[in-house]
Amino acid sequence: MAILSLAFTLLFIVVAIVAPILWGEQATVANPSAILTPPGPGHPLGTDALGRDILLRTLVATRLSLVMALVATVMGAVVGLLIGALPTVLGPRAQRLFSSVINTWLAFPVLLVAMLTVILLGAGSNTAVIALALTMTPSFARLAQTLSSRVGGSEYLAAARMLGVSRSRQFTKYVLPNIAEPVIVNVTISIGGGLLALSSLSFLGVGVQPPEYDWGRLLSEAFAQVYTAPAAAVGPGVAVVLAGITFGMLGEALAGHLRTQGGGKVLSRRKLGAAPTAPVPATDVPAAPTALLEVTGLSVAFPGPHGWIRPVHDVTFSIAPGEIVGVVGESGSGKSVTMMAVAQLADAGAAVTARTLRFGHDDLLASSSESRRTLGTKIGVIFQDSLTALNPAMRVGSQLAEVPRVHGKASRASAHRSAVAALDAVRIPEPERRANQFPHEFSGGMRQRALIAMAQMGKPSLIIADEPTTALDVTVQQRVLALLRRECEETGAAAIVVSHDIAVLAELCQRVLVMYAGRIVEDVDVRLLATPELLAHPYTRALAASLPDLDTDRTRPLATIPGEPPALTEQLPGCAFAARCPFATDLCRTETPIAQDHQHGGRVACWHPQDSPLDRQRTLEGAVL
Repeated sequence: MAILSLAFTLLFIVVAIVAPILWGEQATVANPSAILTPPGPGHPLGTDALGRDILLRTLVATRLSLVMALVATVMGAVVGLLIGALPTVLGPRAQRLFSSVINTWLAFPVLLVAMLTVILLGAGSNTAVIALALTMTPSFARLAQTLSSRVGGSEYLAAARMLGVSRSRQFTKYVLPNIAEPVIVNVTISIGGGLLALSSLSFLGVGVQPPEYDWGRLLSEAFAQVYTAPAAAVGPGVAVVLAGITFGMLGEALAGHLRTQGGGKVLSRRKLGAAPTAPVPATDVPAAPTALLEVTGLSVAFPGPHGWIRPVHDVTFSIAPGEIVGVVGESGSGKSVTMMAVAQLADAGAAVTARTLRFGHDDLLASSSESRRTLGTKIGVIFQDSLTALNPAMRVGSQLAEVPRVHGKASRASAHRSAVAALDAVRIPEPERRANQFPHEFSGGMRQRALIAMAQMGKPSLIIADEPTTALDVTVQQRVLALLRRECEETGAAAIVVSHDIAVLAELCQRVLVMYAGRIVEDVDVRLLATPELLAHPYTRALAASLPDLDTDRTRPLATIPGEPPALTEQLPGCAFAARCPFATDLCRTETPIAQDHQHGGRVACWHPQDSPLDRQRTLEGAVL
């Protein structure tokens, strides 16, 4: 099918170029001596009412018919892409506005739009092209909107926003390349449909007007004598059908080739009520005078079908320069959401509130667009999934070069050299060759190292690593962690490492923030994880106890925590861990615990912190009584 469609496409292109040159004048000159001549040796399809050869006119009309269909399709595709895909880089308000425009546009019948355009502008070839483009635009816009919605939620586009990449570059380098394949296929298929639509308009007399003529106009002229000379309609009719089938087959063949190669409703805040505000805490963490990052009372909420969903509640912590801090907790505890909110990468529609959110001398709650661009180099982010965090349509070196090009105004060559040097610094072999490869050509470990290199391109003061060892084997995990530690030591950068694996954090970090149900329940020195009996919060003790080592008795089952974490939609009073805690009392079930300093040097949010085996036994006895 591909070979056949390409052959016929080439044939139509040749005819469209050659026919007007060879027979253009002959096809337009009237011949009174050959009026309505039947098909014969001199005129295979006969002549029309003015004695003009119908076959020659059909061949000459190929150029105008194809050009009109191509121009109308391209116009509809370009405008549709702008309406459907451009709002991806403009924000959620623009997306909702343009989505309403697309829905309204699609509600009007195609024929009504075309006829209204003809009435307003008058019949003619230009009007027919505009009318067809207007009818094609909403379908292309809906396709682009659907495709770009996936790109809009991608981590690589979020990283581009954080780096301060301009919206025009986001659109041309990040959005369009990743939706290009299905759009091209749809354009190819639509040319055939556009050809039929334009021929229909000309046949009805509202398209091409004399002395111009296309296949539809020839069919209209032949219709008057279809009973006496039916051969007059054969030429343009066959041309329309054959061209439509050819372009349809070409689109299907292209789609099949690409498949072989490649292997909801937004709720308004008006319905949900006011956005949630940060709760008033009893105490805050005293930030160090030299704190690099200071977070107080951070809360994040998302609109849901029945109100706001709050995955993060009143989170407070601080990070010192050069410090490596881990964040651990079960799935859904709010680890990644918290860190993305700190990095100003919260998902669209999220309501982020805090009493203090300060990075160095920058207030992230009231930062200007210029300071946000600066944060693109001061904060580096290593995303969880290395394959989705890298733009699949850009070479790895080009993605790393975004930082010096956007912020350093470096030349293309200079930025490329910096990217190659960054890949070499993270121990990627043959960095020059690898810089010219695409992400799918890298292994999982190499992609993760490339992300570390990208995060270090701007010499950041803080690196946020969200599950940097996900889906990597133990050996590669060790290399990635060692590389992250070395990069922090050499550059003096602080780091926040999010992980489910407490063993990973114990090896890398200096202290650990333990999260449960959207709150930090304990801030503890990592050395205490080796001795669970010294930990204060029952949840932290259970996590540490579940970590096996070489001395673990393999004949006994691993320690587990009974029960399930609460759902995000549940707003439970008191301590969220109370239902699973063996030391919970009525106080735990009714009042939220306040984070307080503990004797182990950290902070714990628990009404009954377990200071020692004896205290734990006394608390347990009190709970039983």
